[in-house]
Amino acid sequence: MFSPEGPTLRELAVQALSSVEHGYDLLAPKFDHTPFRTPDAVLESVAKALDRLGPFEDGLDLCCGTGAGLEVLTGLCRRSVTGVDFSAGMLEVARRRSEAAAQGLRARSGGPDVAWVRADARALPFTAAFDLVVSFGAFGHFLPRELPGLFAQVHTALRPGGRFAFPVLAPPRPTSAAFWMLLGFDAVMRVRNAVWRPPFVMYYRAFRLGDVMGELRRAGFGVELRALPEFGQRADNSPRVRLVVAHRETGLTPVRKA
Repeated sequence: MFSPEGPTLRELAVQALSSVEHGYDLLAPKFDHTPFRTPDAVLESVAKALDRLGPFEDGLDLCCGTGAGLEVLTGLCRRSVTGVDFSAGMLEVARRRSEAAAQGLRARSGGPDVAWVRADARALPFTAAFDLVVSFGAFGHFLPRELPGLFAQVHTALRPGGRFAFPVLAPPRPTSAAFWMLLGFDAVMRVRNAVWRPPFVMYYRAFRLGDVMGELRRAGFGVELRALPEFGQRADNSPRVRLVVAHRETGLTPVRKA
């Protein structure tokens, strides 16, 4: 399915009937051959936007999966890069595929050290350890009620002045096929979780930008939105893709839009 190297329909069905953790352990060897992996164009655009905010010393890829965000961080951070995920399978693929490249980068240009940590994002084992945290495509695996705790964990992991950044796509219009596809997917997941255990949390329509920004501010972040111009604008001139940049600070600041 998706490509000759990607998972079959049967493999996806087995994954969907597992827990999130075990499901991604099963999917890990073929994950990079599915549409679930963050496209390179998004990674490159985020890297370009964050490069203007650096330099950074230590970076964390939150819910790193197979390590798609590694290139973003290794290009931005001078001292260390850490990938954290709760799927051992995903971490093993990330480690196996990136260690040689990371070592080559260090040999050529003194690039950052790279480490991989298995941990739940809701209980991160870090305190004031990073000045940049990024995440790509993982928030659908958290229920809305879990976001305050998740953002509090990121806040604790950052040093004062550190930044937490992630891209957000504009929601599809109700008149588009994408809207009804996502609606149908959410409905299927809710039915699945009502009749089958363990649950598989994957509700991307529940991650609403306005709610997310409010939770970030309540967690002690200042927040700004940056348009990623490579992806153009919608009919109402709003950006198709934005970068949320939350920075750890003592007080709260108004939301700024770019």
